[in-house]
Amino acid sequence: MTGRETVVVTGFGPFRQFLVNPSWRAAQGLESVGLGEQVDVSIKELPVSYVKTQQIIAEIWKTLKPKFVIHLGIARGSSVVMVEQTGKNRGYRDKDVCGFCPERHCCMETGPERLCSVVNMRAVSKQFQKAGIDVIYSGDAGRYLCDFAYYCSLYHGQGRAALIHLPTSGSLASADTLVPLLRPSFRPCSLSMFSHSMKGG
Repeated sequence: MTGRETVVVTGFGPFRQFLVNPSWRAAQGLESVGLGEQVDVSIKELPVSYVKTQQIIAEIWKTLKPKFVIHLGIARGSSVVMVEQTGKNRGYRDKDVCGFCPERHCCMETGPERLCSVVNMRAVSKQFQKAGIDVIYSGDAGRYLCDFAYYCSLYHGQGRAALIHLPTSGSLASADTLVPLLRPSFRPCSLSMFSHSMKGG
């Protein structure tokens, strides 16, 4: 790879008991440690709102033109990291913090039923295991804001996105512990190793 590249990392805003969302703390942590000398890390906080999240993600891809977007969310009650391969288009029936759910319960009315990341997330999960992270490979991101954001990003970015659900309990719930373990696998050179097609934006 030549020249500088932009990687965007998103976390979510306040949600229920989490006045500062752990996913946002982790995004801030990744910005602080960086993802390599030739990588500009930009972080964005996504409100737990379907409408605002959809707008922000479309704007990320339009204006920043990132190489890749890493979405961080939380899996409440989980003590393990969950890596997600697929974003789903339909089935969004749970209301967001504004009391809203999408019309027709979908992300994109003309979009396919599901979209997959160009990155082989099963390979990423194996890399996490080597780093000592308890991890589960998942094909169902849950049909709430994390899944919604992931699908929107996969749609706008032609698959150049990943979604990681972070634990809220156990030793990995601390961003200070988790970020140094996640960082090596999140560098663009590492993601390219797991990718079918990592073309520029």
